Amino acid sequence: MANKIITEITPLTERDSFYMFDHRKESFDFPLHKHAEIELTFMENCTGVRRVVGDSIETCGRFDLVLVGSNLEHAWEQLPDEELPDVAAGHTVREYVVQFAPDLLSEQFLAKTQMETLAKLLENAKRGIAFGLPVIMRVFDNLNKLSEEKAGFPRVLRLLEILYQLSLESDFHLLSSASFTHAKHSTESRRVHKVEEYISEHFKEEIRLNTLADLVGMTPTAFSRFFRLRTGRTLSEYIINYRLGYASRLLVDTSDSIVEICYESGFNNVSNFNRVFKKKKGCSPTAFRETYQKNKIIV
Repeated sequence: MANKIITEITPLTERDSFYMFDHRKESFDFPLHKHAEIELTFMENCTGVRRVVGDSIETCGRFDLVLVGSNLEHAWEQLPDEELPDVAAGHTVREYVVQFAPDLLSEQFLAKTQMETLAKLLENAKRGIAFGLPVIMRVFDNLNKLSEEKAGFPRVLRLLEILYQLSLESDFHLLSSASFTHAKHSTESRRVHKVEEYISEHFKEEIRLNTLADLVGMTPTAFSRFFRLRTGRTLSEYIINYRLGYASRLLVDTSDSIVEICYESGFNNVSNFNRVFKKKKGCSPTAFRETYQKNKIIV
């Protein structure tokens, strides 16, 4: 299945710093796709539009601002009329897209102390980042100025200013799971990193709290508090999300049955797998697979 996802050849050339377009549209007909370039997409009047980024499927509000990393599958699709809220009927959507090459900011440049927040932003973009409405309002003027800015270096500076502004924001959430995108964990805690590495190697097995607590030299109670404080999730939530991300990737990349994927991903009960998947992803495993399949084009 994976070779059926369209790989977009963007207009960006090796001599360009970035490419942008700002237009209005009344429908979304571009299929699920990916491209080498990093993409910042702003949508206005997109209430009821469904956004797919990796294994994340969410319904947009009036405004949407997302940063999508290199070669991460994504699409915006129109919901059927019967599923659209009344406020979304008959609205023209503004779509503002900025695409730039991953090497616009080199690894050596991002390794500088002053670039720490930018480096973190681009690392997070590998999983896709959706920003909250207050962030969108704060960056809105700069986005408009980008299209009006004088071509050349001033426009590049404006883009860097926008990215830097976004890198300082805390009102965002990551979209695709790390196990779906194969993104490396980035944590400053050696203990958390050690636990994450263990889970990535043993998620198909039963993982006991005592085992992980012993791994980092803590009591189970202290470790549970520590892990939640550092990751924002309970241990069980983390393990379930990791397994679901892996399962989502299998749903996209293979033709394995739901039962096979259930057990291959570390779940030991199909009905429980279906229930948890729907609760976390908003749709059943079958519906998730169908969302990908109907958006694919053989290239």
